[in-house]
Amino acid sequence: QVQVVESGGGSVQAGGSLRLSCVASGLTFSSYSLGWFRQGPGKEREFVAGISWSGRHTNYTESVKGRFTISRENWKNTVYLQMVSLKPEDTAVYYCAAINLVAGTTWQAWRYDYWGQGTQVTVSS
Repeated sequence: QVQVVESGGGSVQAGGSLRLSCVASGLTFSSYSLGWFRQGPGKEREFVAGISWSGRHTNYTESVKGRFTISRENWKNTVYLQMVSLKPEDTAVYYCAAINLVAGTTWQAWRYDYWGQGTQVTVSS
């Protein structure tokens, strides 16, 4: 049984930092690309960042480039999202997802195989 569990969310002031973690079990973690998505209040779920199975390829949505960093430790079955210089518009539930891709990453949420339950990030001004 595959489980994807996010942690690390919380409340911070604008300009602050948080690091989200996501542990995926029940799958061959090193064979999966991982993505972080978010859904803000009244908004649709959007792609935030992705990392290939090898960790060599990453991509980000434009609004987080230079502020967020995605990384992974395959020996820990864990992917991270380091967030700095947080803004109120980053407030959302953040989701981790896994997809079995031969190479690269994708922003296409409907293609992901497994999802976590999400972790809340709240940024106050």
